[in-house]
Amino acid sequence: MAELMGGPTLPTLPSDPATERRNARIGQKLFLLYAAAYGGFIFINAFYPSAMEQTPFAGINLAILYGMGLVIGAWIVSLVYGWLCRRPVTDRPQEETR
Repeated sequence: MAELMGGPTLPTLPSDPATERRNARIGQKLFLLYAAAYGGFIFINAFYPSAMEQTPFAGINLAILYGMGLVIGAWIVSLVYGWLCRRPVTDRPQEETR
């Protein structure tokens, strides 16, 4: 029960402003990519709802396929973000060892 009462905290990682800026830019670009895909889904539903009733694959309508694509796409975007942001930015050249 002691751990629930504010026990020791984990050490925080040192922050690097250059790495944080790069990661923010990557996150913004990936968000815009996903927002465009989601915007397409909303656009079709708002202006061409009959298109979502079509069954292009295995008797499953486009609304279900597009929705599942968005879910899987969000998962893929999160993996890409984690992969792209895995290393810190090195602004300083490495020192030579003698």
